[in-house]
Amino acid sequence: MDQFLLLLLGLFLSHGTGENTMRGGATDNPLNDGPHIYHEKGRLKAEWIQNSVFMEAFIGPENFSKFSKKFNLAFSYDDLADVFNAKPNHEQKHKNADSIAVISDIHGNYHVYTGLLKSAGIVDDDLNWNFGEGHLVILGDMFDRGDMVTEVLWHLFGLEKQAEKAGGKVHVLLGNHEFMALRNDLCYAHAKYSRTALFSKKDYADHFSEQTVLGKWLRLKPVVITIDDIMFVHAGISDEMVQRNMNVRKINRILTEKVVGKNLHMINEGESVKLLQGKNGPLWYRGYFHDPHFCYNTIDYILDFYRIKHIVVGHTPNAAINLLFDNKVVGIDTGICDGRSGEILIIKNGNFYQSLSTGTRNKL
Repeated sequence: MDQFLLLLLGLFLSHGTGENTMRGGATDNPLNDGPHIYHEKGRLKAEWIQNSVFMEAFIGPENFSKFSKKFNLAFSYDDLADVFNAKPNHEQKHKNADSIAVISDIHGNYHVYTGLLKSAGIVDDDLNWNFGEGHLVILGDMFDRGDMVTEVLWHLFGLEKQAEKAGGKVHVLLGNHEFMALRNDLCYAHAKYSRTALFSKKDYADHFSEQTVLGKWLRLKPVVITIDDIMFVHAGISDEMVQRNMNVRKINRILTEKVVGKNLHMINEGESVKLLQGKNGPLWYRGYFHDPHFCYNTIDYILDFYRIKHIVVGHTPNAAINLLFDNKVVGIDTGICDGRSGEILIIKNGNFYQSLSTGTRNKL
């Protein structure tokens, strides 16, 4: 039998998982996850769990169309392969955005996330890009808590390609939960992902190693970006970071090269690394909301250093999009992780708008 037929047959070959509750691939609580796509010996190999059955197959240009339809993947085989040749952009300064939409802290809540995108007109009813030359910013924390993390990541992966073709842009930023998940810290992960690790006989973080498409793709992502006169970061920028002369390029380079995906005992604990992954760093900072001593002078000091007018952050949940210090700080984590319907921030012509799950848009 030639290799092509083997590739096609592999899509439907299953392997026992070793889970005691599995009977012919059926359980009382069927498990589904994936695909996870690995670079293995010069080829791409997919693994997934379907109705509590572990499955795997090699994929290539000749069978990817059938494979992508199975999982409703909106990108090409070349898009997968190209990830392994891409280089990170630490500078992350973007100009002349037509419109900007921002969402944060999705935490595996795929249906809330896609519902918000549809209601705001970012995607169409088929979840394809509908935002023209606009920019969509994801402020980190796609991982943990919810049970559809993989689906969120693959949708963003495809949406990024669609946006580029339309002249737009999808910016996926890393938050603290990405850094935790990539080092196999599962203390906030949904129980489903402990089961997927057992089925696949891999640590959860192995699904996102540098040898996987999603893992390599995530390692290309920044922590901080600017678009025109606005900075976007998961948690925030502290005045201590300014005192240490932490520009955008330096922040992204240190965190993505020295921290992401590495176990804590492997990280070089230099002063810069300690700051950037600590409570006053861009992944964990909550000073805008919780520090009673944070004031206008402090935010102006930060904004002046970066030559920006606004900072948009997630990480700290609020009842609604929260504008502080005369709109200089915008908090957009609206509790998707707590089961709330969430909100999207829309920025157009210098104005801020609140976009609700109902489709209502309110000027802030």
